[in-house]
Amino acid sequence: MSGERDPFEYALIRVVPRVERGEQINAGVLLYCQARDFLGARVHLDETRLRALDPSADVAAMRAALRAWEMTCLGGEDAGPAGAQMSLGQRFRWLTAPRSTVIQAGPVHTGLTDDPEADLDRLLDRLVR
Repeated sequence: MSGERDPFEYALIRVVPRVERGEQINAGVLLYCQARDFLGARVHLDETRLRALDPSADVAAMRAALRAWEMTCLGGEDAGPAGAQMSLGQRFRWLTAPRSTVIQAGPVHTGLTDDPEADLDRLLDRLVR
């Protein structure tokens, strides 16, 4: 499989501390590659940027919610019903479905990869950090 590139889908994970205002910061990336049987999330919450949008934001609660997204991607019994019962593709679609909560996924984008883990890290560095 050396040099072979496979399609992947990704979406930014956004924190929207005050949903009614619609202001958001990028706090992570989801990446799904069906051909490589890969679903992963990387998160990085910039507390300074978060506090600029909402000085009273519950940082611990937002970190816990972001961790739940990571766990859902990992799967297994500790990941709740979605992580334990859904396929990787189903979990990606469930996580990227539109919602009106403080943690939301942005639009889905596509790319090609020969290393989904490395591309997940690259996207986190480029689009979040």
